[in-house]
Amino acid sequence: MTEDQIVQRLRKMAGDGRDRGVLVGIGHDCAVVRPRSGEDILLKTDQLIEQVHFPSGAAPEAIGARALARTLSDIAAMGGDPRCCLVALSVPPGTREQWIMSFFRGLLRLARRTGTVLAGGDLARSDRVHCTVMLYGAVRRGKALRRDGARPGDALYVSGRLGKPWDRPIVPRLALGKSLVGRATACMDLSDGLALDLHRLCLASGVAAELDRVPVMRGASIERALHGGEDYELLFSLPAPVSGNRQAPRGCFRIGTVVKGSPGAVIVEGRPLESRGYDHFSAP
Repeated sequence: MTEDQIVQRLRKMAGDGRDRGVLVGIGHDCAVVRPRSGEDILLKTDQLIEQVHFPSGAAPEAIGARALARTLSDIAAMGGDPRCCLVALSVPPGTREQWIMSFFRGLLRLARRTGTVLAGGDLARSDRVHCTVMLYGAVRRGKALRRDGARPGDALYVSGRLGKPWDRPIVPRLALGKSLVGRATACMDLSDGLALDLHRLCLASGVAAELDRVPVMRGASIERALHGGEDYELLFSLPAPVSGNRQAPRGCFRIGTVVKGSPGAVIVEGRPLESRGYDHFSAP
């Protein structure tokens, strides 16, 4: 099968995206997307590389779904609504057509569930599987959730238990992210470990944090939950209630409090927590 034949099959699989603002999609030099009035555009790109983000031999459907889910998680962290994506996929010589179509079936299954249109991309050969997804989303003008708004006294939450293995399917918290717009003072997705990502949120906000608990998923270690990454949950702060106890949003866990202190510092039982997590450029 030629590249053009693959593109034509993908065009049929992706369908029409006019209801998501995609006027021109697969089969043209560029996608044409028309934003709606009163919205800010969210743009995100992420890579998925064989032997870096997943092992050789992983199921193509799972790889495709994961490639899109990672970018959707960032749209969720901004309180946004996904609209369309571009996918650049490189595969080694000899990769069968069936593998490529299975990859896109996995990606498109998640795309349909989340209202994301596959609007174009690129296909190429390389020495290993390499995928880049560029995602276009939108949020009400001026309402995007950010990392830099946490204030002393705010309560800190995560959207689920931490310490997930790399091969557990990612569930982008899109509905939760949208529900936090206008409520959360800061928000980000957890992809590099709680210790490192909480440090980043505090640093951006110019505050410190006291960590009271870490909700660890069954079978995981506290080390994995703090420093392992791959959780793709939301980390967010909510203003402290005027009186009484603020309940965590459904399915979420309160983990601590934003405090005054050295920007970026995270304190556990009176001691600083090392801001260590997954880093592509750190020493092995």
